[in-house]
Amino acid sequence: MNVESPAVQWDELWLPLRPYAANRLQEGIRRERRPVAMTRRYVEANPSALSNLLVVDVDHSDAVLRAVSSVGSHPLPNAVVENPVNGHAHAVWALAEAVTRTEYVRRKPLAYAAAVTEGLRRALDGDAAYSGLMTRNPLHVDWSTEWLHGGLHTLGGLEEALSGHMPSARWRETKRFRTNITGLGRNCSIFETARTWAYREVRHHFGNPGTLHTAIHAEVHTRNAEFTEPLPAVEARAIANSIHRWITTRSRMWKDGAAVYEATFVSI
Repeated sequence: MNVESPAVQWDELWLPLRPYAANRLQEGIRRERRPVAMTRRYVEANPSALSNLLVVDVDHSDAVLRAVSSVGSHPLPNAVVENPVNGHAHAVWALAEAVTRTEYVRRKPLAYAAAVTEGLRRALDGDAAYSGLMTRNPLHVDWSTEWLHGGLHTLGGLEEALSGHMPSARWRETKRFRTNITGLGRNCSIFETARTWAYREVRHHFGNPGTLHTAIHAEVHTRNAEFTEPLPAVEARAIANSIHRWITTRSRMWKDGAAVYEATFVSI
């Protein structure tokens, strides 16, 4: 990134304090203290509640060339972390403002970030199955890292530069999105489908927020388990808590009570 110390730059951009880490993903991941994690080959890209790094997995032998050949295609990533054995790489863009992943009232920025990440993936023909959870540690000696620049991106700036690669406005409603969900889209998918389910489930739990809480958590974890690579349990819990908190503290359906809810439900 045109800086004297990539380690200092990475330390500033990489936010997790106790991230998942591993030397070999097939042997499983586990949480490590940050100093220990920084010695592993793979690390968790973002904390469970925030995303400030957008990562695309490019499984092509010319991944670095695809990433740096950005003119008219996509914004130049901050770093490209290559596996020198096969040329595959992770391209990383750092955001000026982190996106919250757990708060109900801030879902639009998350959905926007998911769409921008999909645009980046399309521009580089990245792996559609990549979950975005783990990324190659750019400081590890096993990887060849290109530090390209230290500028921070905005979602709006990324969208503008991506031009024709951005998905349509109704992208999240398509069958492909539901069956082939990548990165931040998995969080969005669980939230959108679970909250819609929860709005109907409310009718069985009026006066008992505890049982509603249990039901929402069970549904969220069931939906999460359907992914080949589920979200971390802590992130799934945060989604469930956010849905439950909004319903019981902010929504009219809970405040108005069972009679009004049933009348509205029948009308709909």
